[in-house]
Amino acid sequence: MSYQQQQTVPAGSAVPLWAPYYGAPIGEAARRFFKKYATFTGRASRSEYWWWTLISVVVSIVLNIIMSVAGSAGATVSDSGTTVPGPGAIVGVILLVIWGLAVIVPSLALVVRRLHDANFSGWLILIGLVPFLGGLALLIFMFLPPKPEGQRFDVPA
Repeated sequence: MSYQQQQTVPAGSAVPLWAPYYGAPIGEAARRFFKKYATFTGRASRSEYWWWTLISVVVSIVLNIIMSVAGSAGATVSDSGTTVPGPGAIVGVILLVIWGLAVIVPSLALVVRRLHDANFSGWLILIGLVPFLGGLALLIFMFLPPKPEGQRFDVPA
């Protein structure tokens, strides 16, 4: 029996917010992401992390498309031959900045909780500050399976 199968929840009851939700569906992963907005304690399952990553990437792509389309309307070419985006690009940039500011803290908290689930200190997130290799190392850590020792990071309510 795997570690994930040991954490069973009775039918009809929800996984407590302080516990990782193994096999979380996409909607529940998004709800838990925002409910734990600035919670750097506890753990997050791989499904919680990867579903949120998918949502975040899709929203970012859509906002970039909006910015590109809005920027192409009224775009001009300067005397030096470079393209100057139209005034609609400002709307896309504003939306991207708002999205980025809205999800930066909970995204960092989710990474810390995911590190806890693999039984690593949350301070390991600072390895991401190392150019290129730090981000690659964090990506590898996000793929690691949960470890029972990670329960030391749980704070039951």
